[in-house]
Amino acid sequence: MTDTATPTTADAADPGAPGSPGAPRRSYARLAADESREDYSLRYAPHSFRRWSPSMVAGTALGGIAYLADFAIGASIVFTYGFTSGFASILAAAVIIFVTGIPIARACAKYGLDMDLVTRGAGFGYFGSTLTSLIYASFTFIFFALEGSIMAQAMHQAVGLPVEIGYLVTTLIVIPIVFRGMGALARVQAWTQPVWIIGMVLPFVILAFEAPEAWGDFASFGGTEGAGPGFSWIAFGLGTGVALSLIAQIGEQADYLRFMPARTEANKRRWNLAVLAAGPGWVIIGAAKQLGGALLAFVALEAVGKTHALEPIAPQIEALKPWLGSFALPAAALFVIVSQVKINVTNAYSGSLSWSNFFSRITHRHPGRVWYIFLNLAIALTLMEMNMFAALNKLLGFYSNVGIAWIVAVAADLVINKRIGLSPPYIEFKRAYLYAVNPAGFGAMVIASTVSILAFFGLFGEYAEAFSTFIAAGLSLTLCPLIAWITRGKYYLARPNPVNGPDVEVPDITATHVCAVCETAYELPDIADCPVHAGPVCSLCCSLDAECGDACRKKPSAGPVPLPLPVTRTQG
Repeated sequence: MTDTATPTTADAADPGAPGSPGAPRRSYARLAADESREDYSLRYAPHSFRRWSPSMVAGTALGGIAYLADFAIGASIVFTYGFTSGFASILAAAVIIFVTGIPIARACAKYGLDMDLVTRGAGFGYFGSTLTSLIYASFTFIFFALEGSIMAQAMHQAVGLPVEIGYLVTTLIVIPIVFRGMGALARVQAWTQPVWIIGMVLPFVILAFEAPEAWGDFASFGGTEGAGPGFSWIAFGLGTGVALSLIAQIGEQADYLRFMPARTEANKRRWNLAVLAAGPGWVIIGAAKQLGGALLAFVALEAVGKTHALEPIAPQIEALKPWLGSFALPAAALFVIVSQVKINVTNAYSGSLSWSNFFSRITHRHPGRVWYIFLNLAIALTLMEMNMFAALNKLLGFYSNVGIAWIVAVAADLVINKRIGLSPPYIEFKRAYLYAVNPAGFGAMVIASTVSILAFFGLFGEYAEAFSTFIAAGLSLTLCPLIAWITRGKYYLARPNPVNGPDVEVPDITATHVCAVCETAYELPDIADCPVHAGPVCSLCCSLDAECGDACRKKPSAGPVPLPLPVTRTQG
């Protein structure tokens, strides 16, 4: 991004002052200005850009959960804690993820916002959500590394490619797709879906015919670590913690859901179903994959050993052998590679969005989403080369404590605080109207994650260690509304948004308004009134202004732009 708008006074008599006819304007680098690649990475997704049908958005979003980490996670949980405790863990985590995902998915789809922008307005504040951007970015590169490791294992099995080189190949292969944005991702997910569905279903069909007794034997499996076939509360808590590491997946679903078209009377049934399926509904498929992956690993255990049974490629080969014989290896490798490409384009894409959000607020610069793809992939590649796959349970169990504290705090704000009037009824994401930090959500997350991490490392005893993620969820759910009530919701809005204020007749939100800084037209939800620039500014130009001193928040009487703002009607 090239930013030439350096003056900070709003003196209209000065021809170089912001907002005056002779003022320099901000211009964006070519990549940052190209929304066909940028996909409104730091912005509200305008209605004019939401060209896809609800079913198309849902199909693309669900295509992104094709990953086989579920297989590895489910197998690891059941091998460690036994079938009974592992099964209960996977179901409990799925219920928690589903319930917390419903309000978040609906908010992202309704307001056209990604997870970071929703977090800002749902109790965290403008800078408070920078920490959650890091948490989310961590999720994307941790799981990119995990999925990439699985793909490298498949290439090693298929063609003997050393896994260290395989890590590099799995990293490079996604770049051209992610570089091109949502349109390319949608095409890849659609084209690869038939191969993925066949590859996912076929092993279980073969097992049903060739080894029907495996299902019963699996139900009495006591694990490989001596856990036994019975139920254990300690094992249940620890297993749930590992499965809950996937709770931040709702953020990746939100990166697609923000392109959902507006909900209307004509499409509301399809819209509701699509949002439910593509949002929290992913975890239903995810839980089934965890249990299915554990079953395949159990069946292959004797033939390949524990280490290889935890690698999805080996159980897949063993399951296909009875019908495909010598073709089992290439068929399994193709399925694994397709699955991992489908998810890792999503991981890389979502990571680029998250890093963009983080650095735009820290540096007041935005070179474009695509450059952060390389940062995210470099970190993921480093993790792969460090063999993070070997420390799967411990790493994911630790991450769960932070991830669940964040997601539950956001869900608590959307479900509780907004319904009882402790926070505004809409999602305000623009810097111009937000405090830097809102203690309601941010404070709840920090306290909950800190206490749960201490519990995770055994400070409060064995049971607290096992149930550390439940501690994080409970504290976050309680503290978010409690802090909002104590502060009387003071830190949600630094100043009223004229469009959303009381007794304001809201104009057509699809109408466009020209930003006084970059001179580009944006829809009303992406615009703020700015006394420094003496006109409307878009949310991104507002974020990138390093010299305004937040005058609009410190001096709300400085003269907000009267509404309605100048309007240019959108075409069509």
